[in-house]
Amino acid sequence: MAEEGESPQETLISSLPPKMQHSFFGRIFRPLFEESKTLTGIMTWLGVTILIGFIFVAVAAPFIAPYDPEDIFVGERNESPSIDHIMGTDRLGRDLLSRVLWGSRTSLLIMLAAVSTALSAGLPLGLFSGYVGGRIDRALVVIMDSIYSFPGILLAIALSIALGKGILNISLAITVIYIPLYFRVIRNHVISVKQELYVEAARALGASRWTIIRSYITLNVIISIPVLLSINAADAVLTAAGLSFLGFGLEEPIADWGLDLGRGQPFLTVGVWWTSFFPGLMIIILTAGLSMLGEGLNDLINPLLRKERS
Repeated sequence: MAEEGESPQETLISSLPPKMQHSFFGRIFRPLFEESKTLTGIMTWLGVTILIGFIFVAVAAPFIAPYDPEDIFVGERNESPSIDHIMGTDRLGRDLLSRVLWGSRTSLLIMLAAVSTALSAGLPLGLFSGYVGGRIDRALVVIMDSIYSFPGILLAIALSIALGKGILNISLAITVIYIPLYFRVIRNHVISVKQELYVEAARALGASRWTIIRSYITLNVIISIPVLLSINAADAVLTAAGLSFLGFGLEEPIADWGLDLGRGQPFLTVGVWWTSFFPGLMIIILTAGLSMLGEGLNDLINPLLRKERS
C-alpha cells in the first residue's frame, strides 16, 4: 500500500525488490569480494586469473612467441623439447611453443565471437517471447527446442560443412548451438519476473511494453548472463577444438590447438607425445578455468545457493 502523500513514481520505486536497487556489476562483484576466502571465492578467482592469463598471452603472442607459428623447419621434424624449442617441434619442424601461444588467440577469438553473437540473438528473443507470450512465444519455443534437441557437435559439424572453414564460419556454426540455451533461460526467467508486483505497478502507471522490458525486467534477468557466458565459453573452446580435431574446423597453417592436437595424434604410437600433449593441456586449462569461473559465479550470484552455504 502507498503511504499518504507518496507520488506514483515513489510508489513504483518502493515496490522494487531490494536487489533491483543495486547496480548490475555491484551484484556480481560484491559477493565475489565478500566470499574471496571461501572455497567458492577461491575457485572463482582462480578461474578469473586463468582467463586473464590466456587473454594476456593472446594479446602478447606476437611479442613473446620465439618463432612465426607458420614457419616450417625452424627445427628438426618432431624434435623433442629442448632449450631451443621448449615444447619441441611438430611434424613440419614448426616451433610448438609459438603455435601454442598463437593458438590461444585463435581459441579466444572463436569463443568470443560465438558467445557474444549467441547472446546478442538469444537475449532479445527470450525477453520478447517470454513477455509477449501467445502464438509468437509458442512458435519460437518450438523452433528453439528443435535446435536444442539436436546433438550439438553434430549440428556444428553440419553447419561447418555448409558454411565452410575459417574462424568466422566456425564461430557462426557454434553460435547456433547456444542461441536456444540463452533463449530458454531468459524466457523462463522473464515469465517468472513479469508476474512480480513492481512489473504490475509499472503497467498500472502506463509504462509501455518496451519500457517495462528494458527498465524493469531486463535488469532482473540479466544477472544470470555471466554464468551462462562463462559456461558456454568453456563449451565453445571444446567444440571448436573438436571440430578442428575431426577435420571440420580450421585448416593449416593457422595455429589452433584442436588442429595441432589432431595432427599430432598419429605420432603418439612412436613416442612423440609433445605434439599432442601441450595443445591438449592448453585446452584443458582454459576450459577448466572457464568452468570454475562459471560455477563460482553461479554459487555467488544465486541467492538460494548462498543461503544454503550459510
